[in-house]
Amino acid sequence: MAQKKKRFQLDISVVDLVVIALGSAIYSFGIVFFNIYNHLADGGVTGITLILRALFHMDPAYSTILVNIPLFAIGYRYLGKKDMFYTLYGTAMLSIFLWIWQRVPIEINIQHDLLLAALGAGLFGGFGCGIVYRFGGTTGGVDIVARLFERFKGVQMGKTLLAIDVLVLLSSLIYLDIRQMAYTLIYVWIFSMIVNFTQQGAYAARGILIISNQSATISEAIMEQLNRGTTFLKAEGGYSRKGKDIVYCVVSPSELHTLKKLVESIDKEAFISVMEVNEAIGEGFTYKRPKKFKIL
Repeated sequence: MAQKKKRFQLDISVVDLVVIALGSAIYSFGIVFFNIYNHLADGGVTGITLILRALFHMDPAYSTILVNIPLFAIGYRYLGKKDMFYTLYGTAMLSIFLWIWQRVPIEINIQHDLLLAALGAGLFGGFGCGIVYRFGGTTGGVDIVARLFERFKGVQMGKTLLAIDVLVLLSSLIYLDIRQMAYTLIYVWIFSMIVNFTQQGAYAARGILIISNQSATISEAIMEQLNRGTTFLKAEGGYSRKGKDIVYCVVSPSELHTLKKLVESIDKEAFISVMEVNEAIGEGFTYKRPKKFKIL
């Protein structure tokens, strides 16, 4: 019993907790100063709490906890101890910061411009939730359902949240007019895009597969002129049954055009396959690459 408790405690990262709290603070800031102050709705549990606020004047800081209780029961059954702890922690942080921001005398004067409100809410909300998700947490609510879809069905959380948000937003027409709903939909779309971008990472890149009879020459040229590392993948032609080296490398989007021209200058018949890389971690992307590769 004591051993299990110790293992669970060791799995909890202080960095994760700090970042989840920061993300919850950013998200709640957007809710209070852009959604609530400009009469925009929201999706998921937050949208439900805003409906309760409009109809019954319930403070979202408290209704967030109440609405989440049945969803916690679902999460407890399907999520592990660590995920459940992070979910409870994220929800608590969201409620705390909702309470704080509603009592902080800050005024963001956008003259009730609903487009600016939608942009601000989407940027703050999407970035805040995105970093919470990226560090393994949620802010409770339908985030639990979205995380289960991501885990068991492979569906991105942003897409699942968008689908659920539509259902909640239709219910928000109880207290919103069509104009406010239109700008709320803009906010939800921006929110979803920013969540996916933040969760996947800013270090986007392109993965390149090059099939050529001059693989060695192309590899040397890439390392020498683009200062990017390469890897040889052993392959066999489906028709010729001959062995061949495929060159694989990862470059930034801005280097893609230069790489294509470089390969074409060496072998005009080379086959190039370009793939999306959502996140590239390592030398040349998340930390500095050496000035020159040594070609052995």
